[in-house]
Amino acid sequence: MFTAALSSLLCDRKTHWLDPACIHDAIVDFSKGYDTEIGERGVTLSGGQRQRVAISKALLRNPPVLLLDDALSAVDNETEIAIIEALGARRGKGTTIVIAHRLSTLAHADKIIVLEKGRIIQTGTHDTLTQTEGLYKRLWNIQTELQSKLTA
Repeated sequence: MFTAALSSLLCDRKTHWLDPACIHDAIVDFSKGYDTEIGERGVTLSGGQRQRVAISKALLRNPPVLLLDDALSAVDNETEIAIIEALGARRGKGTTIVIAHRLSTLAHADKIIVLEKGRIIQTGTHDTLTQTEGLYKRLWNIQTELQSKLTA
């Protein structure tokens, strides 16, 4: 990113993509709204806001292939769910490749590929991988147990 107003980065005639990326409400809460200068590399935005602006920019382009590399790591669970649902609307309209360490991000994927040390060790859907002994199931169990403890 570069020093610019949000309005120059996110074309406001296509705001239908802003709500799915869960950034519109945050932008309108800024004192200057879409005219807010975000500074070099988005320094005035939180990590989650930067990620949501980047996702919005990508969705505005409506590319045939969308690659998201840990793009939801700095957003809360509710925002993650909303963005994943919005990405689901792309089904049949293009390919979306999601790289994630938070496995809940992948739960609705058509196909999950599990890598370890650069090698494919498992493939399948979330349901099949959580029913099969392996790295995915171990990580899923650790992450869900941790989430349960944090919300208890």
